Amino acid sequence: MSNYKDITYEVGENAVRITINRPEVFNAFRNQTVEELIDAFRRADEEKSVNTVIFGGAGDKAFCTGGDQKVHYSEDGLYGPRGMVGFPIEELQTAIRDCRKVVIARVQGFAIGGGNVFCTICDLTIASEKAQFGQVGPKVGSVDPGFGTAYLARCVGEKKAREIWFLCRRYKAQEALEMGLVNKVVPHDQLDAECEAWAAEINVLSPTAIAIAKRSFNADSENIRGISFMGVAAVKGYYQSEESKEGVKAFNEKRKPDFKKFV
Repeated sequence: MSNYKDITYEVGENAVRITINRPEVFNAFRNQTVEELIDAFRRADEEKSVNTVIFGGAGDKAFCTGGDQKVHYSEDGLYGPRGMVGFPIEELQTAIRDCRKVVIARVQGFAIGGGNVFCTICDLTIASEKAQFGQVGPKVGSVDPGFGTAYLARCVGEKKAREIWFLCRRYKAQEALEMGLVNKVVPHDQLDAECEAWAAEINVLSPTAIAIAKRSFNADSENIRGISFMGVAAVKGYYQSEESKEGVKAFNEKRKPDFKKFV
């Protein structure tokens, strides 16, 4: 797969750039987006000229805002025809973690929901001062039962991770830096230059040493992969419930959801 529709793929001097190209929906992903991202990260894994992947979103407003709720329940089922919840999100998370390159999240705007999870599992995150982070799952009848929760707690601590999921607040870039979700915050117009500078610094290092180091880091949290696969299976059943569907309907109808009537 190389004729991408939802993403762009470019090999630069210091990094492969993989970009979600759906700015009209704040780079929310659908089934096709996920499939293309899996292919792109596997393709980048085999690219020998660089040590880094810069993962971003098109436009000026959003890195990624998670699953596209307008296509949540399509004629193919949830989001699309493949994967436990309609698309193989667990395969994409695995592709990012297993990629032997250093994956840098380039965050210029909103990193919400699944976008926040991407930032969590990327090796490094560089953010514009305009960036915002947060979760919305419980607001829209969704949850990430694995890397988006358990691994998030490793990054920012148990108390902060629970706050992020239980309150569904938004956090500015500086707050994300202070909690450990972000590596560096820069002025908005310096974001690309900073990402390129980090990639250039990494690109002169030994690719084999980097790959071994990344596998070593991942080994410590690899049990979360099993939690994620079991959790996604549970989420599949939840997505088919009226309670979950109420969250999606309320979001699309721009109203406050009434979850209590299903309890």
